[in-house]
Amino acid sequence: MALFSDITGVDVRDCVIEPETGTIVFIVPPGKAGLAIGSRGINVKRLSKILGKRIEVVEWADNLEDFVKNLFLPARVLGTSLMKLKDGKKVLYVRVNPEDKGLAIGKGGKNVNKAKTILKRYFDIDVVSII
Repeated sequence: MALFSDITGVDVRDCVIEPETGTIVFIVPPGKAGLAIGSRGINVKRLSKILGKRIEVVEWADNLEDFVKNLFLPARVLGTSLMKLKDGKKVLYVRVNPEDKGLAIGKGGKNVNKAKTILKRYFDIDVVSII
């Protein structure tokens, strides 16, 4: 996280390593993603080369729906619905533009898995489903 801050000049709220892909997701304060990524992605490319991992930057948002929209960018999230099951599990349904459904899910479900890992950490959500 210190290396990210040194290279980008942006403080990091958190970093999450996606276990399946090894991608490192840095969560930055609202409005700071562009600065963190850098012109033409130079900061992300530099970090990726140094760490030998794929790097993603996501802007933090205090409310669940805005954070979910940031997580799934560039897919267009139309809305979210949170349900609590009888067994206590929380299921988040994410409604996306039909044209963006494949983009939101990602190859092999990687974007959904990334969202599930991060949303479990911050909002205790157990299942993420794209509709």
